[in-house]
Amino acid sequence: MNRVNRVFVVLVSILWAGLLVTLTLAQEPLSTPTPIATAIPSDVTPTAIPKPPPAISLSQDGITVELFFESLKQGRAGVVRVDGPGVREVRAQVFGRIIEFFPVDGEGFYGLIAVGIEQTAREYDFEIYAVLADETRITIPARFAVSLGGFVLQEVELPPERAYLIDPLVERAEFARVASVFQNITQERLWDSGEVDWQFPLNAPLTSQFGALRVFNGTAETLHTGWDLRAETGTPIFASASGIVAFAGLMDIRGNLVIIDHGYGIFSGYAHFSQIHVVRGQEISKGQILGMSGNTGRSSGPHLHWEMNINGEWIDSVDFLQTWIPG
Repeated sequence: MNRVNRVFVVLVSILWAGLLVTLTLAQEPLSTPTPIATAIPSDVTPTAIPKPPPAISLSQDGITVELFFESLKQGRAGVVRVDGPGVREVRAQVFGRIIEFFPVDGEGFYGLIAVGIEQTAREYDFEIYAVLADETRITIPARFAVSLGGFVLQEVELPPERAYLIDPLVERAEFARVASVFQNITQERLWDSGEVDWQFPLNAPLTSQFGALRVFNGTAETLHTGWDLRAETGTPIFASASGIVAFAGLMDIRGNLVIIDHGYGIFSGYAHFSQIHVVRGQEISKGQILGMSGNTGRSSGPHLHWEMNINGEWIDSVDFLQTWIPG
């Protein structure tokens, strides 16, 4: 092989190696097709979700602990049950946060473990505290794994007149305002019990995924805290479950926003309304109209941004509707 041919072969090898590296690194698309689904998936429409068998069972000092999950993905929530003779109060400490459990007649106490979008994927120890009628306190250690959420990268273009909303200071200020709403936890179950507990806020295609790393106008990065649903301006938006309005008003990024407190640290949010039809403190029934969809705030077009927060962590609202929740 002459010198020219050897050089040609080397160059081809380098280019091919570079292509392989590029393909390996590009594990996630730069943008997500719209819509992700042509309609709400049939398996997450409001139907009765049967109680699953526990994935992990523990016992200590006559107290039974059941975890209805072996592991949780980032941005997901799981159910824990605690029962035993004389148990009158249950808490858990997870990720440095105290979680209050709620009683269910004849079944003991239930709690929701929520994993944040950015929680490191690994195994975690946590503790469950049971208080008996005679004031005896029992600590039960448990363990579960957090796995990757499988989030995508998504590019979003905002019109020039709204480009100021990608300022990190604006975003930090809004997250602080929203977090202050979630700090006021109602120690009472406000969602309905029965065959169907939770529902979609409207029957429309899902158009942007929860947890996506969004790049606005090619510069600013942020995490998508909910799901987007296609909705022309003026489309009625319905409450996913009963509760009390914790916030109803205008924010910079979410625009006209409604947040519903469902009790025990569970909140749902509905953003970018053109009109809000409820007020703070108002009792809400499942399926009640909260307002009309719109294009307010940091939005590139009319749609509904639907999000859920449990115990201060953003969780996948679509996945939550597929999770059995005790009534």
